[in-house]
Amino acid sequence: MHLRPFEPRDEDSVIALWTECGITRPWNDPARDIARKLTVQPELFLVGEADGELVAAGMFGFDGTRGWIHYLAVAPSRQGESLGRAVVTEGERLLTAMGCPKINLQVRSGNERVIGFYRALGYLPDNTVSLGKRLIEDAAPE
Repeated sequence: MHLRPFEPRDEDSVIALWTECGITRPWNDPARDIARKLTVQPELFLVGEADGELVAAGMFGFDGTRGWIHYLAVAPSRQGESLGRAVVTEGERLLTAMGCPKINLQVRSGNERVIGFYRALGYLPDNTVSLGKRLIEDAAPE
């Protein structure tokens, strides 16, 4: 797999990948999230190509205190090939080069398979409660 920064021509393929992986939600417009990411650290939005297809994607960010992983996805037909590990490793490398001391991420409750993936990469529960508040509505929640 070849990893590179996201390019605007990737948008439809990335949204299709996220949809196929079940990580989109009606209240988060993925096109708007992509547009937002492209205004802040676009170099931390990675895509992976293999055999002429986009097979992986992940958004990373650094707020000066903590790094974050968002929208990490690997095509279901390619899961188990260490592609997700490669995306995370590259994101960690980029964040480390920026001086990022720690990475946070959120996984939906009950998604044991993904929690297991991150645990295998050395990520552990922080024993925190994640709270959120929408400031801009993308779509009405279902």
